[in-house]
Amino acid sequence: MDINLVREAVLMLALACFIGIVWWAYGPSRRTYFQRAALSVLEDDDRDADMRAGYASKADARKG
Repeated sequence: MDINLVREAVLMLALACFIGIVWWAYGPSRRTYFQRAALSVLEDDDRDADMRAGYASKADARKG
């Protein structure tokens, strides 16, 4: 087995893995999941800041 054949096989395997990861990350079924995850960071900060300031929402007040 020639070393160049092994290098080509590893290169093709790495390329296939890269394309698979890109397809998984940018697929239309993942869009809403990633958008929700990106916005959740901001939403948690806003709610925590309100709680620290003493402005609990009605939903938070009902929870206890």
